[in-house]
Amino acid sequence: MKIILKIIFFIIIILIISGYFIENTTDLNGKIYIGIGVLSFAFIFMPLFIYYRYKDRLGDFIDSRMEQPKEENRDLEKFT
Repeated sequence: MKIILKIIFFIIIILIISGYFIENTTDLNGKIYIGIGVLSFAFIFMPLFIYYRYKDRLGDFIDSRMEQPKEENRDLEKFT
């Protein structure tokens, strides 16, 4: 997964840099390449990166968040 993320990241960087280069040197639409790079960064790279970094910690976060409301409700029941 780490290698896939690096490959996708370099492809996105190449798309964005080539888009700026095409836009400044020729009359072609380099904005298309820039847009594809930014969209792929936002909708492909970032979800994969977040999943890769937090796949082991997700269970701990969900368990701790599920336990807290139960404890708060018990404290509120004592006062009513």
